Amino acid sequence: MELPLISDFLTTVRLATGGVCAASGLDVDYTEDIKVCVTEGLLILKRNGYARARVSFFFAKNGKIKCALSGLEQGGNAKEAGSADDEISFALLSALVPENNVTRNGETVTAITFYA
Repeated sequence: MELPLISDFLTTVRLATGGVCAASGLDVDYTEDIKVCVTEGLLILKRNGYARARVSFFFAKNGKIKCALSGLEQGGNAKEAGSADDEISFALLSALVPENNVTRNGETVTAITFYA
């Protein structure tokens, strides 16, 4: 799904993420962790200057869910790369989903992927 990076849509993404996790059989606690990771990832993209993002879920052969978050449209209000807010978000991602990857163009985060 593609969406503008505004608060109202982040709630919608959290609901959709919960549905994907439920369909894959993840338990409620881990589903909540994944919802946090998706939200934090989108906030990172927003802080890196994106006004829109794409959220994609894939069911991998190994039984895991791959979540891919990509910045689509520059034009948001970028904060300084590597801000304290970003560091907190990256720490949450690493703690909740150790199998994650951050793609950058210079200092700007352009995409985040992780497996649940």
